[in-house]
Order: sequence, then C-alpha cells, then structure tokens
Amino acid sequence: MGALLRRIDDDTPLSGARPSALVVGNFDGVHVGHAAVLRQAVDLGRERGLETSVLTFDPHPAAVVGAGAPPVLTTLARRAQLMGDLGVASVWVRTFDRAFAASSPDRFARELVARGLGARLVVVGQNFRFGARRAGGLDLLRRLGEDLGFEVVVHAIASDARGPYSSTRAREAIAAADLAEAAHVLGRPHELSGPVVRGDQRGRTIGFPTANVAPVAEMLPPDGVYAVRVEREGAGGPLGAGVTNIGVRPTVGGGARTVETHLLDFAGDLYGATLRLRLVARVRDERRFADVDQLKAQIARDCVWARELVAGAP
Repeated sequence: MGALLRRIDDDTPLSGARPSALVVGNFDGVHVGHAAVLRQAVDLGRERGLETSVLTFDPHPAAVVGAGAPPVLTTLARRAQLMGDLGVASVWVRTFDRAFAASSPDRFARELVARGLGARLVVVGQNFRFGARRAGGLDLLRRLGEDLGFEVVVHAIASDARGPYSSTRAREAIAAADLAEAAHVLGRPHELSGPVVRGDQRGRTIGFPTANVAPVAEMLPPDGVYAVRVEREGAGGPLGAGVTNIGVRPTVGGGARTVETHLLDFAGDLYGATLRLRLVARVRDERRFADVDQLKAQIARDCVWARELVAGAP
C-alpha cells in the first residue's frame, strides 16, 4: 500500500498535523540509499511514537533555480508507492516555484516544517541546504529545531565499492544501457510507465501486435530492443514477459520515437490501461532491415531471447 500523496502550495492551509518524523529530500528513484534513509526514519519514528512523512518538491528545484531538471527516474505516484512499502505514511509534495525559493530559512522551518507538518524529528542529508539562496545549513536547522521543538538527525550516506548510491549514478547507468548497474543502484529494475494509446497498428499486420505506451514520464535508455516484465497498474497485475522496442522503427518508415511492447503470453485489448515496463535486459540495438520478412524473423528471435532473459532474472 502506498503512502498518502498530498500536494501543498502557498494556498494550502496546513494546521493540526500529527506529530511526525519528517524526511526532507527529492528522492527521485527511491534508490538503495534512499531506502536506507527512509527505513532509519521509520525506525526512529516508531521508537518515538511518530508517524513518518516525507517532504519533497515538484518540479525539481533545479528546474526553477538551477540549470534544469534532470531526467525523471520515478513519477511522484510511484515514489509514494515505494515509500509506502518502506513504512512511510504520507508524502507531502511542496510546489517549488520562485516565491517558495525566495522563502527565508526561518520561514521554511517555522511555517512549513514545524507548524505545518508537525515535525518533531527531521531527517536530512549531510549536504542539506534550505531557504533563499540555500542560505540555511545544518547548524541553523539545529538551532531552529531547538526553538521550534524538533530534533535533527543527519543520515549516513549508503555506498558500495563504486561509491555512494545516487540518482545521478542511476541516470548514468540508464544512459549507458547498463541495466544491471541501474537495478543495483535502484534496488529493482528501472521502470517505464504510461497509458496504452492507439498507434498505427503496424505490428499487428506482421504478427507481433504491440502496446504503444505514451507518454512515458521516466528516463528512456538508448534506442534498442529490451526484455521486460509487464504489469498493468491497478487491479490488472502482472501480464508476463515482453519485448519492448524503443526508437523510430526504421524498417517500417521511421518517424517519432516510440515505446512499443509485444507481450509474449497475452491476447486482449489494453487500450487505455496504464502499463509498467520493468527493463530486465537489453536484447540488441535498433536497426534497419532489408525487408519486413527479415524484420519478422529477427523479432521472433528477440522473443525467444527475451523470454529466456526474463525467466532467468531475479
């Protein structure tokens, strides 16, 4: 069961929140390092009789006061699901705009963290900065906490032999089509999700009908063919293994970049359903074939290989 997802902005009245252990951060990916922090916060909250909540921001602060937001690893809704699995009760999504970015550190701590969200314990990272021009740091947060009634805990950075787990590291792995490294950092395969929309139905004419997923919010790996596990969000559940082509389909005329999945053991109408594609392994590059018959023969081989890859994946 996912955490309760709540959006807040300047017009959202906040008062009377239950005393909470509050974790502050972006948490895109909810990767292995994030999971360690959230488990720590949940454990500390339980020891103190506090409900654990997360405060995050949308859009990404870098989209407003930085060089631009990085590619998305997980949607807000998926983050809430993953956090709920770790014991988080609520995810508060604060609209990040220029007015909020200009708030003083004191206002952030007093009006949002302490009064609005009822924080009695605040868990943050070692490099946490807050308030206008990132003026606030850990020392100021601790002093404000003494005045406002919350304790500050700085979480340790989880790492392995390659370094800290991070969203940047996951993005670099996805960009390189290193799905094993991405799964290692995320603690699960990278996922793509979106509604099934009507395409040109060309796959059906060659014996390999596909579900055209668009738009996809999450970061796409390089163009190519991928072995995937497919789930229908909601009551549908797992749909089994599939073969996903990401690219421009050069053999059949090309065009806009698409994400199309052929399910190996499913027959039925998926239009309007929301699918989640878990990227298990890269099968091959996308390439142009001499004719449709060669394309069909290659897709048949892709299906055999994808089935073996998905069956052998943890």
